Amino acid sequence: MARLALLSVSDKIGLVEFARSLIEEFGFDLISSGGTAKALQEAGLPVTKVSDYTGSPEILGGRVKTLHPRIHGGILARRDVPSDLADLEAQDIRPLDLVVVNLYPFAATIARPDVSIAEAIEQIDIGGPAMLRASAKNYAHLTVLCRPSQYSPYLQELRQNNGAIALEFRQQAALQAFQHTGDYDQAISTYLAEQSAARGGELEERALSPNFALTGQQLQPLRYGENPHQPAAWYQTGAIASGWAAATKLQGKELSYNNLVDLEAARRLIAEFVESQIPPAAAILKHTNPCGAALGHTIAEAYEKAFNADPVSAFGGIVALSRPIDGATALLLTKTFLECVVAPGCEPEALEILAAKSKVRVLVLPDLTQGADFTVKAIAGGFLAQSSDDQAVNPETWTVATEKQPTTAQLEELLFAWKVCKHVKSNAIVVTRDRATVGVGAGQMNRVGSVKIALEQAGEKAQAAILASDGFFPFDDSVRTAAAAGIQAIVQPGGSLRDQDSITAANELGIVMLLTGTRHFLH
Repeated sequence: MARLALLSVSDKIGLVEFARSLIEEFGFDLISSGGTAKALQEAGLPVTKVSDYTGSPEILGGRVKTLHPRIHGGILARRDVPSDLADLEAQDIRPLDLVVVNLYPFAATIARPDVSIAEAIEQIDIGGPAMLRASAKNYAHLTVLCRPSQYSPYLQELRQNNGAIALEFRQQAALQAFQHTGDYDQAISTYLAEQSAARGGELEERALSPNFALTGQQLQPLRYGENPHQPAAWYQTGAIASGWAAATKLQGKELSYNNLVDLEAARRLIAEFVESQIPPAAAILKHTNPCGAALGHTIAEAYEKAFNADPVSAFGGIVALSRPIDGATALLLTKTFLECVVAPGCEPEALEILAAKSKVRVLVLPDLTQGADFTVKAIAGGFLAQSSDDQAVNPETWTVATEKQPTTAQLEELLFAWKVCKHVKSNAIVVTRDRATVGVGAGQMNRVGSVKIALEQAGEKAQAAILASDGFFPFDDSVRTAAAAGIQAIVQPGGSLRDQDSITAANELGIVMLLTGTRHFLH
């Protein structure tokens, strides 16, 4: 008797060609449901509709097609168990050798901005996951395929093994099927949780679920991780490419693990400055810390100010721009060695100029604000998850703690410094002037050390400058050090039992101090 294959797919890429090979090369009989059967019939291929094979019509508008003993009996039967074979014979059920199923496009449906809950619900596949899971469970006796990319390897396996499929191939295919259904269920549960929270008014709180699942499809293996002895790969979450998976690389070498980590840090920082009413912004990062960030009248001016903030550290840096790369900016970018440049666009003239530095990776990411809702860190025996620190900065909620009030210009500078400081590793200190960083102290074990590093880097530029701190000052020593260097105003979260000591020192020294009430530790 000919081998039997069941084909029921939403994604019909390569379907007809694959089915024709199954029939003409290997003598398979085919059964199919709904649109799959129609596509095969229109291609002139012999196929039996599932409803004809089972003797049961599709019902409930197509909601029930393959949920039938003749289908699942053929899938789950164990060929080495005599009672299973006896049941098949008694019920006139043919065993299935191949099941090809992919699922309704749920992720693509919910990605539409105008989708309704009712539309989303109708894209929750029931029969498909049931067949995938049943087939994957019984991989010892049949093969399950869930992606068009598996068609060619399957046919090649048949050709190389005289029409047989190795157990190892079937096991790997089963693993992919379970991963496919796992990703699918995760997309559905995440969507329904968001809808439930929105209806309950809890979305603002962004509470974490008691069960947190993270799944992804490998986009590409990476040469290595942080170091050459660490294997690494890049994964995409969700069926629809978003974030860096949706970015366009215009030129340059392959992205590395460290490139992607640095690019994400750069994206988060520049996202603070992409609104149209904010002047063009540029940031240069090394090892996820900004070595220079600035606003300018043009994107070229912003980049030049950011570069001049620390030209030594900028060498080999990651550049993020809030405006498309133009010709003037491209000329500046080619004057030093850079690892990556990301912007929302790139003018043809600029790309032609950047081609002179063909190794630099130039990426276009139109929506720089599209980030992850959560961050995850692995620890021994588990992982930690938290909502992303993307709270909008609102200076109207800040408190002026000192007798001296900030000028309008100082308040603008304080806001700029605070936004940059948020993206510097703790303990973080940022010194800025003319809306450009002039000193950055990052990742020190104590705040005094960060203050010292930032002020030493600023040098004379600390005169009449602004200082931002990601955490409170537990003592007044850093305030006095800042004032001695020429700092005019300080912004910090406050919250120390000894806040008054710092405030008193600021009043004594005639500098402005603002308390944000929000800290931004970045570990």
